[in-house]
Amino acid sequence: MSNLTIDADRLWSSLMETARFGGTPDGGIRRLTLTEEDRQVRDWLRAQCEALGCTVTVDALGNMFATRPGGDPDALPIAMGSHLDTQPTGGKFDGVLGVLAGLEVLRTLDAAGYVTRRPLMLVNWTNEEGSRFSPAMICSGAYAGAFAVEDVLKRPDAQGIRFGAALEGIGYAGTAPVGSVKFAEMFELHIEQGPVLEHEETTIGIVTGVQGMRWYDLVVEGVAAHAGTTPMKLRRDALATAAELVLAFRRIGLAHGGVATVGEIGVVHASRNVVPGEVHLTLDLRHPEAAALEAMERAVEAELARPDLAGTPVRLTRTWDSPPVVFDAGCVAAVAAGAAAAGYSAREIVSGAGHDSVYAARVVPTSMIFVPCKDGLSHNPAESATPADCAAGAQTLLNAVLARADRTDPE
Repeated sequence: MSNLTIDADRLWSSLMETARFGGTPDGGIRRLTLTEEDRQVRDWLRAQCEALGCTVTVDALGNMFATRPGGDPDALPIAMGSHLDTQPTGGKFDGVLGVLAGLEVLRTLDAAGYVTRRPLMLVNWTNEEGSRFSPAMICSGAYAGAFAVEDVLKRPDAQGIRFGAALEGIGYAGTAPVGSVKFAEMFELHIEQGPVLEHEETTIGIVTGVQGMRWYDLVVEGVAAHAGTTPMKLRRDALATAAELVLAFRRIGLAHGGVATVGEIGVVHASRNVVPGEVHLTLDLRHPEAAALEAMERAVEAELARPDLAGTPVRLTRTWDSPPVVFDAGCVAAVAAGAAAAGYSAREIVSGAGHDSVYAARVVPTSMIFVPCKDGLSHNPAESATPADCAAGAQTLLNAVLARADRTDPE
């Protein structure tokens, strides 16, 4: 085991090779889930796994599971993986690194002729980003029982195309029932998507958990009126109220030590000479502590109940609630030991972003590994990680997975 080392050049080559599926002129990737580009990269992954002797199973939501046999055919696999879909303006590493590092682990073991006691499994989760079908992580969520499969299949994208139709269209509507493919533990390698590791010049983030997240849709109702004839004091301007709320939400995030983000805002029937009568916006609240996240929501509700907003009432709808997650202590320890065995600097860290491991952790022991990304930038074509850091993450993954796969304690 101590002699097994991943091939850094091969890993980097795979990252660059798969970047051509949906590659954009600015160096990024636009590979929305269940598109032709997604089909192409899925076909590539399936071929690579089958060439290693893995059996690839696809479930009814397109989640892919490639299994490498172990010495004990009755033992549940140790799983690793992430996702291959990207944001509309995505980069080469978000999600992709986790899948291809898992593939590199399988390739390394194959080249060495090494057979683990437990089987190993590489997972590609469908629609992690949620950029085409909302919300994010919906298919790993369905695997964990958080979403009904039929509800997922009926969800439309912005053009009205249903998830199920898009899945059929690329040929990845599998026959395995969602949740029927079992594994014992889950490890996910990912770029940090934040600046901490790079700032501290630390190679490996030992992820102990993921902060809680709540998403909301808001509708501000005013009265559309002529911009030239309606005095300022008599206006019921929905956009002016929305602007006040954006700043108020920012103050709430700062006051509670969390984060609050308005990422989308739009005026209904916008016109330059009409006082906005209706505005739609989104709100994203996050905090590592459940009580603090609840307090942030109460503060938002109090803000919306201000008497001076009576002329422009606001409807608030919570669309997603992902509670804070604490990862399994044994899996976290395996990541720490894997980094130490390879001689990498490491620190514990809580993820600010959501990942499929949030839902995997509901059903099996789970942990994550972070590596730095340049300037903490992600969801951007300029997203970047060094070959050395990608290799370090993959080596830590290999070490952690081998330790768990070869242990002999009962299931």
